Amino acid sequence: MEQTINTANWNWLILIPLLPFGGLLINLFLTKAKLPEKLIGWIGSLAVLSSFVLSLIAFLNLRALPADQRVIEVIFCKWIEVGTFHVEWAILLDPLSSLMMLIITGVGGVIHIYSIGYMHGDKGFRRFFIYLNLFVFFMLWLVMGNSFATMFIGWEGVGLCSYLLIGFWFTDMAKASAGKKAFVVNRIGDWGFLLGMLLLFTTFGSLQFTKVLPSTIEQYPGGAPILTAIALLLFVGACGKSAQLPLYVWLPDAMAGPTPVSALIHAATMVTAGVYMVVRANIIFSLSPFAMSVVATVGALTALFAATIGMRQWDIKKVLAYSTISQLGYMFLGAGVGAYETGIAHVMTHAFFKACLFLGSGAVIHSMEHAFHHANVHSDPQDIRNMGGLRKKIPITFWTFLIATIAISGIPGFSGFFSKDEILWKTFASGHIILWILASITAGLTAFYMFRLVYLTFFGEFRGGSEAEPHVKEVSPLMTSVLIVLAFFSVFGGHLAIPESLGGHFVVGKWLEPVLEKSRSLPSLAYYKVEHEKMLELGLMAGSVMIALLGIGLATLLFWKKKQERDVLLRKPTGFASLLENKYWVDEIYEALIVRPINSISVFFWKVFDGMAIDGFINGTGQVAVWVGGGIRRIQTGLLSNYALFMSVAIAAVVGWMIFGR
Repeated sequence: MEQTINTANWNWLILIPLLPFGGLLINLFLTKAKLPEKLIGWIGSLAVLSSFVLSLIAFLNLRALPADQRVIEVIFCKWIEVGTFHVEWAILLDPLSSLMMLIITGVGGVIHIYSIGYMHGDKGFRRFFIYLNLFVFFMLWLVMGNSFATMFIGWEGVGLCSYLLIGFWFTDMAKASAGKKAFVVNRIGDWGFLLGMLLLFTTFGSLQFTKVLPSTIEQYPGGAPILTAIALLLFVGACGKSAQLPLYVWLPDAMAGPTPVSALIHAATMVTAGVYMVVRANIIFSLSPFAMSVVATVGALTALFAATIGMRQWDIKKVLAYSTISQLGYMFLGAGVGAYETGIAHVMTHAFFKACLFLGSGAVIHSMEHAFHHANVHSDPQDIRNMGGLRKKIPITFWTFLIATIAISGIPGFSGFFSKDEILWKTFASGHIILWILASITAGLTAFYMFRLVYLTFFGEFRGGSEAEPHVKEVSPLMTSVLIVLAFFSVFGGHLAIPESLGGHFVVGKWLEPVLEKSRSLPSLAYYKVEHEKMLELGLMAGSVMIALLGIGLATLLFWKKKQERDVLLRKPTGFASLLENKYWVDEIYEALIVRPINSISVFFWKVFDGMAIDGFINGTGQVAVWVGGGIRRIQTGLLSNYALFMSVAIAAVVGWMIFGR
């Protein structure tokens, strides 16, 4: 960030977040007009797609500038000005924010279109699109803000929208509770983020990126404990928002919301906010090797931990939820070993294939609900044990889902391969051999549980009942067209992340160089200056592909080729399988050690401290006043003779005190 440009020529950038907000306002204030569903949906969708067009124009204009001038800061007005604390409403456009803007508005736009078909007939259709537009508005502010303070506004805004969308069907208590759980867990992470911001301001006197980040190297060129504290506090916020250990527990329950919510918020955008924040603050993290080790270790452990749980889940969306947690772990692993650009590349590729997977699961659920409804069968449409044999009944959904599954499994030629394997290589090259082993094992588990999902859902015989089978059909062309678009990018989107070892130019990495150049000069990332053997990298890449193929082969053996073994695995689990199916009982442990004790303490303070002490004191004071007033009221007889007697007695008492009391 050598130069900062503050020019009115870029004022139009404010339209990028304001367009989704405008779509929100139109649908909000035309509520009484009884607009048709499709018009409401297209108003919300076109608002986001218009933001995508402007984001693309901003990207191209930024690309036309010299690399050292690709930092555009547009200040619109003062927001907070207290003493030395100044915060403006301002936008920072640079390679990192421009890439995130394209992901948010591009993937978000097609998910909006998909939602027109998915939410058809829902009583809350208009409310759903209002919430979606509000989310995109806040997410854009999160990545476009020029300071940690404006980022925090977007950070809290997407947390609010997550609560609203997860609990969208709030009349169902389970879904409402899932929304509350997400809100509470994220508040724990946000507490760390807020403390990190306060420590940043007391250390540097500012929260503005273009001031704080360059000052960090100037004041602490060799690092300092204060930077470690700041980095770890900020990472607590990232763990909450991006569902890392130990704050991951909200995301699986977040699948209670409509499926487009899972695709938009919990796969493509909001959950990657923590990764974006770490990469944005890359200088701070790079000056603290300890903090970076924590980030990398938590990422690797989360990736492996979530992958093991995903092996034994039966809800199609829960499998994808734990897959999301695992893939987020890969992103943090990349950032933690200093491969920030590779972490962001995986953010991009993950947005494509995971959005395709979630929307594909939504198409499956939609088809199963339709079949069960018409057959009057009361079965869970999300349980893959009730599926099977769907590849011939919903072929477009099957092929797009399969393409995205191959991408996430890390098969060469597909998007996930390039970004994931580059993370594995950078982890190995940085000397984190144990973390590399854990991540490589995770790659095999990912391929296994994803193809397990494919085989149980789309292959074999239909297990939902003979009455329902004839009613299974493909979803609307509007929805399948979105799946095709996302499947296309699940293959070719990764070509922007082809590493140089495979003859590519790693476009994403080169684009982000101006944002990361100061970090690259630090001793903590010195290994990037060492020339590594190309054959070693290719050999490790081949090894990871073999591990993925082994996972696919095992899934094929157990869930496709050998029906007997598959039936055994579908039975009630015991031993380690039971441990995985019950998700290590983490929720139950949290319930016993944290939720119930806090609830008991809260009830104690409510009934004893608040009810008996505070309320007792206040109510007692009132009762005393009533008692005294009642006593005084008794002497108000209305008889003049009585008043004269009282006055005489009082005068006599005063005179007596004046004479004898002194």
